Amino acid sequence: MNINFQSINYVADAKLIEFIKKRIHKITNFNDHIIDVYVYTKVENSSDRINKSVEMKIGIPGDNVIVKKIAKSFEEATNNTSESVERILKRRKEKVRVQG
Repeated sequence: MNINFQSINYVADAKLIEFIKKRIHKITNFNDHIIDVYVYTKVENSSDRINKSVEMKIGIPGDNVIVKKIAKSFEEATNNTSESVERILKRRKEKVRVQG
């Protein structure tokens, strides 16, 4: 599995990158066929305090999962994004079980 990280409009520190990698490894428990993960973190141009966005693109053969969340901190946005991805992967796994 390839993990690609890109920070937009700022320079990410090593702690944030390590935190995101840990969350991504938890996601792999829900699907064994993940090929690559693209993570884009960005500071939005807004006067609001909720301006940190995290977008994850999960590459699965035949299907991709794209989730984007915005929060006050990158850690919170990462948690929200990864929880949504986990729910989506669980739902798709159940669908495959019921059909197959």
